[in-house]
Amino acid sequence: MGRKKKAIDRGVQPDPRYNSVVVSKFVNRMMWEGKRSVSLGIVHGALENLRSKTEKEPLEVFLKAIENVKPMVEVKSRRVGGATYQVPIEIRETRREALGMRWIIKAARARTGHGMDERLATELLDAYNGTGAAFKKKEDTHKNAEANKAFTHYRW
Repeated sequence: MGRKKKAIDRGVQPDPRYNSVVVSKFVNRMMWEGKRSVSLGIVHGALENLRSKTEKEPLEVFLKAIENVKPMVEVKSRRVGGATYQVPIEIRETRREALGMRWIIKAARARTGHGMDERLATELLDAYNGTGAAFKKKEDTHKNAEANKAFTHYRW
């Protein structure tokens, strides 16, 4: 066990435009090399793009998209008696949110398109509708956990 104190979660300030902590966390996760203003511009541009594509409130679409991509379970490797088992475990809420955001960002970066804000808006729209690469990643994770549910008794 570590000898240092547990890290204190200082929280995140809400986004200035949408007054949402989730948007602010998303901006932070998207950021490269400390360029927060660039990341903020991309996310705000993507949300404005969503407004024009869906005619709905972009924050609602954004939050629903992330909710659709959040996984409930994942598999972790456990070594038992020389054999390694993929043991399905439930995920705590903070990790679920982090994985969902990470998958959306990764899928948006892998897309082809004009700008990152356009690609992110398209991926968010796909996640909102239950399609797209990030949603597929969630489905694959759940299938993998379902296939290995015989090993749940190895949880600890």
